Amino acid sequence: MSDVRQRLRDIPGMDIILSYEWIQTWLEKLGRMRVKRIVNQELADIRKKILESEENRFIDDDFKNSCLSSFAFASRPSLTHVINASGVVIHTNLGRSLIADEAVKAMCESAGHYSNLEYDLKAGARGQRNSHVEDLLCALTGAEASLVVNNNAGAVLLALSELAKDSEVVVSRGELVEIGGSFRIPDIMNLSGAMLKEVGTTNRTHLYDYERAISEKTSMLLKVHPSNFRIEGFTASPERKELAVLAHEKNLIFMEDAGSGLLVESEILNLPSETSIKECISSGADIVTFSGDKLLGGPQIGGIAGKKNLIARIKKNPMARALRVDKVSLSGFEATLRLYAQGMYDSIPTLRMIRRSDDDLKTHAEKLAEELSRRINANIRVIEVEDAAGGGSCPEIKLKGWGVSLKHKVANAGHVQKLLRSLEVPVLCGARDDEIVIHVRTILDDEYETLISALEGVMNA
Repeated sequence: MSDVRQRLRDIPGMDIILSYEWIQTWLEKLGRMRVKRIVNQELADIRKKILESEENRFIDDDFKNSCLSSFAFASRPSLTHVINASGVVIHTNLGRSLIADEAVKAMCESAGHYSNLEYDLKAGARGQRNSHVEDLLCALTGAEASLVVNNNAGAVLLALSELAKDSEVVVSRGELVEIGGSFRIPDIMNLSGAMLKEVGTTNRTHLYDYERAISEKTSMLLKVHPSNFRIEGFTASPERKELAVLAHEKNLIFMEDAGSGLLVESEILNLPSETSIKECISSGADIVTFSGDKLLGGPQIGGIAGKKNLIARIKKNPMARALRVDKVSLSGFEATLRLYAQGMYDSIPTLRMIRRSDDDLKTHAEKLAEELSRRINANIRVIEVEDAAGGGSCPEIKLKGWGVSLKHKVANAGHVQKLLRSLEVPVLCGARDDEIVIHVRTILDDEYETLISALEGVMNA
């Protein structure tokens, strides 16, 4: 025990550590409080190790090297540019959709200057931020009115809170899904004050199931986008038009959480299982909620489109202010909608990536492989791959793609992937048969040189 106490006493105090010459530069770069937090964590780790084993003790050089590594890591932005070589277009963990150049420009303009966010320039009086996008969104969806909030979970929560609080909402058991981040439909409904009424079975729900469930307490029939969840085989579910007719016959609201936010016909993206917001509206949905940063290809927002009288109620709900979208996202969303209105689909990165032709992908893979072969000592091949739309959209549909596989002469694929993730500009890629796989669909034109240099450094090591 006395030896342990001595080894703990050998650890220098904070004042002494902060006086070391090697730490002075970091005090200037990170600030005294940040440096102290990092040093305290390093010291806590050392004390823990000393208490765990008599072999451990404070060593000046080891402590210095560990602190310098932690300081260097802390000096870099936590949110950083990543090269997505996975082939997943709407990659939830990598920020979902990239946004169009026009939207980026609009967002920078909004962030760096004052704007008429809530000011009516014509009237010279207070305005509404939603007015900047409502007409555009209605024109593209066929809705009578619309509202945007900060994300789709907020849109669902707000709509249910206003339209179904303290009443029953009928939902098929097959649509009570949980998606990323533990977003569960039953939990959102409970939070909104609506009462869930499940009907049907996991794989089969019929129109008569909904009809039998309707009571004097019912206010809404709700249809939910299944996201990454799909049931195949012996299944059944009523058409949205049938649900709309039933709801309206019973004087109920028919609401649909459309999820992915598709604003064009599914044929344009060759994703037949996705339904556009416009189709939901034309099929009779009174309220449709959706995301802005999935198939829509814009910044993160939650859209609510539908009947004018219902949207008016939702706009007046106190929760609408708590969930309102910020000026930067709103300006990017407006710019994205304008591209849709002009039919400039390939100016929207998400749509462009999904629509890329087989020949284009193969050509880019061949050029990448050719350049890599000149600079890397490894087994390099051009191969066919399976890409994905991502973001919970059409998980059953694989996008035919092309990529480049590389096999390190010594290291296994998992280790190579780890090394690529540790770079200043990390690279995330696939792997199979102990080879890493670079999917070209999701690589931007201005990323290729950085990618090639990264692969050269890792594969030749």
